Amino acid sequence: MAVLDDPLRRDHQMTLAERFWHINWGLLLVILAIASLGFAMLYSAAGGDWDPWAKRQAIRFGGALGLFFLCALIDIRFWFRCAYLIYFGAFLLLVAVELFGSVGMGAQRWIDLKVMQLQPSEVMKVALVLVLARYFHGLQVTEVRRIGPLIWPILLVLAPVALVLKQPDLGTAAMLAMAAGAMFLIAGVRWWKFALVGAAAAAAVPVIWNFLRSYQKERVLTFLNPERDPLGAGYHIMQSQIALGSGGVTGKGFLAGTQSHLNFLPEKQTDFIFTMLAEEFGMVGGLILLGLYFIIFVYGFAIAFRARNHFGRLLAAGLTVNLFLYVFINIAMVMGLLPVVGVPLPLISYGGTAMLTVMISLGIIASVSVHKDVRIPRRGPSDGW
Repeated sequence: MAVLDDPLRRDHQMTLAERFWHINWGLLLVILAIASLGFAMLYSAAGGDWDPWAKRQAIRFGGALGLFFLCALIDIRFWFRCAYLIYFGAFLLLVAVELFGSVGMGAQRWIDLKVMQLQPSEVMKVALVLVLARYFHGLQVTEVRRIGPLIWPILLVLAPVALVLKQPDLGTAAMLAMAAGAMFLIAGVRWWKFALVGAAAAAAVPVIWNFLRSYQKERVLTFLNPERDPLGAGYHIMQSQIALGSGGVTGKGFLAGTQSHLNFLPEKQTDFIFTMLAEEFGMVGGLILLGLYFIIFVYGFAIAFRARNHFGRLLAAGLTVNLFLYVFINIAMVMGLLPVVGVPLPLISYGGTAMLTVMISLGIIASVSVHKDVRIPRRGPSDGW
């Protein structure tokens, strides 16, 4: 009887086959197109060889595709019930990084799982959206507009941001804060509160500057004036801009990029892979990739708008904003519009944890689509907690 009386179970329970055929296949087709373009660029980055990047990326994508289907088929009410558990699990992983994480490139951001290097801050990007969607689902509009009910979600955001900043990883910390800010806005928090936070952050810039590491200060100064050290700190962004410009309208052709294949372009398989694509396929190739990303964003927000439960709307919109931030920050960075930070280009850049995070995010968005008609009651701020 307890199961029958559970309001989360009163809706029609779709069979596994029904859920499978309700997956948004148009979204999956766009994902496959972007991933295929990524394999091609990694093949080119290795000078026309599947090793060492393209083959591994394809294998990782195959595993991540399985996770996409798994996440899409899981009932949205599972994500609702497990949101806090997933969040605190991701938070414990961030704590574990502080205790025995692997150090690479001057930062302690990874946990060595032998088969792969796990970056818990990437996992937290999904977990934070999940827990905020769960919390705001239980609030009425009048409660969202008060200060008191916002204290708990603010703490949920500040705790992981502080740990990520300590690693240090300013780019990921900024992404977590911006994605959380978008969640607050979507949930109905008034604009004047964001203006107040922005004013406080602007006033604190001199203080924050003193706490930045020397290399972080150098990145900011280089962003403001790349020519100040063209062979040092400004080398990466200047070579990126040269490659972008040399691609012209239609590019130099596949495997024919000189900046990348003569090794002038740094990190061509990860952070600067969009630059290599633009050099080989020109503005046309860059716009095609941006168009594919735009279609994913449209799918994500359309799924959010069609969901009949508030949790699903918040979840799909928040994860879509997260994906947008990946794309915007990476492309703005390689164009010199933002300081250089380690944010990969989704499904294109080489990397394991980012691939898993993006595919899980897309799988959960697909789950919202599959279960768009499921009703989840709004009991109150605690939602049983």
